Amino acid sequence: MNYQGTVIEESLEDKSVLEYIKILSTEVEQVVEKHKTPWLLQWTLHKVEISEDKAKEIAKKIRVSLDREHKHSWYADFKNNTHHYIIFRDKVFCIDQKSKEQYKEAKEYGLSLGIPEYQLDFLPFIKE
Repeated sequence: MNYQGTVIEESLEDKSVLEYIKILSTEVEQVVEKHKTPWLLQWTLHKVEISEDKAKEIAKKIRVSLDREHKHSWYADFKNNTHHYIIFRDKVFCIDQKSKEQYKEAKEYGLSLGIPEYQLDFLPFIKE
């Protein structure tokens, strides 16, 4: 089963990673104070699809492509019916969607970086 998720183009220092990802749609969102990215005027959100056999490789490519200067501000994620990749500059989580503990660990890691809690909204995706 393929993975789907969102990659914010402005989070990428090396945008060439987008060449390896199928982009399903793109939406531009104006940055507001709540986003906590005052160095940007907009976010370009790409809804993406990644084949299951390439997910681990693409997660690594995204990890090293994330903005180093603002590495504590960004993550990307994609999921299928069973697993959820949550990718930070220094760490990649491959979460079993039935594991509240794994989600909690990823959320706590994001909070420790200073990412606003409302942006770490993947806990509601837990499958029972």
